[in-house]
Formats: sequence, C-alpha cells, structure tokens
Amino acid sequence: QVHLAESGGGLVQPGGSLRLSCAASGSGFSINVMDWYRQAPGKRRELVAGIASGVVTTYADSVKGRFTISRDNAKNTVYLQMNSLKPEDTAVYYCNALVAGANYWGQGTQVTVSS
Repeated sequence: QVHLAESGGGLVQPGGSLRLSCAASGSGFSINVMDWYRQAPGKRRELVAGIASGVVTTYADSVKGRFTISRDNAKNTVYLQMNSLKPEDTAVYYCNALVAGANYWGQGTQVTVSS
C-alpha cells in the first residue's frame, strides 16, 4: 500500500508562486511515474505535469513555461513549482503515483489564485 500526502496549497495573488509537495510512503515499492492532476469546480480532472523515471517530464499546454515538476528519489517526494499563477489555475491539485501497475491518489490540496 502506498500513501501519498500533498502539501503546499493555499491562496495566492495572480502572478504569484506556490510550491506543492507530495511525499510517498510505504514499503517495498518502486515508483515509476508520479503526476500532478487538478480539478476545478464543475470540470473534469486533468493532467498538469508528470515525471517518469525521475527524468522524463510532460506538461499540459496551459502550464508550460510556468510550472516545473521535479522529484527527489531519496525522499520519494515529487514537487510542483508553480510560477506566474493565473485565476484559471484555481483547483484542487492531486498527486498520483503509478506503482506496479496500480494508481494511487493523494487527498488533494486546494490552490486558489485570486486578488
């Protein structure tokens, strides 16, 4: 069993920055892929960024150039640095991990971008 715990959400003004963290805990696992998703009210959950094998990254077009995903393998933690935030980035952000073919989700952290 893998447990994911997100942190770092909050309220920020447009143009501001936040860094989300997702720490994975459990035993006897190797995480191949870790992703960040988000879900705004009334919208479907969407992929924001992903990192595979600790190196290969992917981003949604809407966040390219503003968000950066990174991973600390020693800490089993993935980060999402979010810069130049916009009101449309407001959502609950979820961490996802693919472990031995199974998907695990965190509880989510709220990000609100508003003046």
